[in-house]
Amino acid sequence: MTDDDTALVDRFLDMMAAEAGSSRHTIAAYRNDLGAAGLALANGLGRATMPELAQLAPQWSGLAASTLSRRSAALRRFYGFLHEEGLRDDDPSSALARPKQRRPLPRILDNDEVDRMFSAAADRAASGQPEALRNLALLELLYGSGLRASELVTLPRRAVRAGQPFMILQGKGAKERLVPVSSRALEAVQRWLDACPQDSIWLFPGGRTHLSRVRLFQIVRALAADAGLAPDRVSPHVLRHAFATHLLAGGADLRALQTLLGHADIATTQIYTHVDSARLVALVNQRHPLAQARRGQPR
Repeated sequence: MTDDDTALVDRFLDMMAAEAGSSRHTIAAYRNDLGAAGLALANGLGRATMPELAQLAPQWSGLAASTLSRRSAALRRFYGFLHEEGLRDDDPSSALARPKQRRPLPRILDNDEVDRMFSAAADRAASGQPEALRNLALLELLYGSGLRASELVTLPRRAVRAGQPFMILQGKGAKERLVPVSSRALEAVQRWLDACPQDSIWLFPGGRTHLSRVRLFQIVRALAADAGLAPDRVSPHVLRHAFATHLLAGGADLRALQTLLGHADIATTQIYTHVDSARLVALVNQRHPLAQARRGQPR
């Protein structure tokens, strides 16, 4: 990118951080997407015309739909910002393709599989070994509170307090929300705190700082293997999905679930209604008398 384009991108990303509250991960993704677009545009980002933007879709035809959608979204926000700030007289982003992207249904675990993971983790924690106590506390907060992996590993030591059935955390986009903490999770965390290094400012220390997301991923897969589940089916995000799906199946309100998960848009939360619908359809196909008759079985 030219120096002028770099200055425009920096100004735009400063706005995204200050006014929109975007996380550093979002800022980094936008910078990469805008940089890729700048390389593909003959006149650069700031001076790009509608015909030039229209040609980006054919150039990016080999990209995954999710990547193309993200890049288009970044460019739309960028040019919208330039137009609002008077840095351009027009907004050429209407020429960008709008790829249709179907949100995939999240992978989930059923209640029995979750129970098996907790049973195996609790058996190991009964030994009193610090690592086993930590792993049980991690599992309780992932499934019991629906935390994101990044939110969990960066919890300060005093985030979970005895007798307090909730905690306040700063989630995606630097937005604060209340998160429920079950009595089981409180007990598991307290047992872990008794064994946790006393000089750590983090609830889950790792090396010189807190536990990494990669290490959390490895721990969760090991817990799945201990429970006799295929490790590649389980991740911290799968446990978050299980938290949401099982709450919804139990009668939770969609708006309440949106708040608990920290979703900015309820459309993101609505994916769980599709998951539950898919479960119900499968149940009908497997259990309904007519389904039995179609397979040649007596009704």
